[in-house]
Amino acid sequence: MIRLLAATETMQWIVYAVGALTIVYVVLRPSFRKKDPLNPSTPKLGMAQQRSVEREMSNLLVELSDMARQITGQLDTRAAKLEALMQEADKKIAELKRLDTIHHEPEIKPLESKSAPLPADARYSAIYDLADAGHSAQEIAQQLDRPHGEVELILALRVPSESQS
Repeated sequence: MIRLLAATETMQWIVYAVGALTIVYVVLRPSFRKKDPLNPSTPKLGMAQQRSVEREMSNLLVELSDMARQITGQLDTRAAKLEALMQEADKKIAELKRLDTIHHEPEIKPLESKSAPLPADARYSAIYDLADAGHSAQEIAQQLDRPHGEVELILALRVPSESQS
């Protein structure tokens, strides 16, 4: 009888263990389940909603196409205007070059050439006379009440006359 009692007790523990495992399996079973990547978790849209989305996408594509055509037209117009302005600028440059070659005066030769010297300027005759008398630029500036730099400049730009040579 002891054996029978031990076997019954063992069977009882096995039943308890199987019951506990069954409860654990039932509770944890949803987390063990792998999710199907092809099965979307969001609910599916109805046919009417799908058609509405398709119409909106189609309208959006048409609007984008129209906008692209409009922008392309604007770019073409601006490119044509720019090309016309560049051609006009090229014509003006060519005209300026042509006029420059026509009206280009020969270079002025230096004063050391054998041509006759220019006559002394009458406005500066007092400065020239004092300089010829041997006065310095500083003395001339004080006597005529003119700036020293101006007197030096006038004397430096003086054309030598034949009488001084």
